[in-house]
Amino acid sequence: MSGQIRTYLGDITTLRVEAIVNAANPELARGGGVCGAIFAAAGPELDGACARLGRCPTGDAVVTPGFRLPARFVVHAVGPVWRGGDHDEAALLASAYRRATEVARAAGARSLAFPAISTGIYGYPPDAAAEIAVRTLQACAGDLEVTLVAFDAATLARYDALLG
Repeated sequence: MSGQIRTYLGDITTLRVEAIVNAANPELARGGGVCGAIFAAAGPELDGACARLGRCPTGDAVVTPGFRLPARFVVHAVGPVWRGGDHDEAALLASAYRRATEVARAAGARSLAFPAISTGIYGYPPDAAAEIAVRTLQACAGDLEVTLVAFDAATLARYDALLG
């Protein structure tokens, strides 16, 4: 059975999916925005699990348990910091989405939810980031059920327009 991509406006930490994706930093440390919300909802065990993993390169992803989250797993995907577009940002962002699906699938997850990776403090232009997210997930999600989670109406509208 083929998977599907849907959208959702709200808090990623409350979704009942098997894995949620954290817009992680390379140190896998508690951060702000969606990263901070995920760490807060998962509890202090997530800090320890990430510390044991160490680092994750930009464009890659690793998995931890979800601890106190409804999701069984947290997939930590490291997107690029926007530096004008001439530093392989598009390829690195696509890789972060692709690797997140691979890591989730390898962990046994069949459903996962993504935030808008790199669009917060990392400064990736939202329109370009949404296009990369949708295009990459359409190509690689396969049988996974994917939810693109928007924190605001503008992001939701971007996703919905791209998904038709």
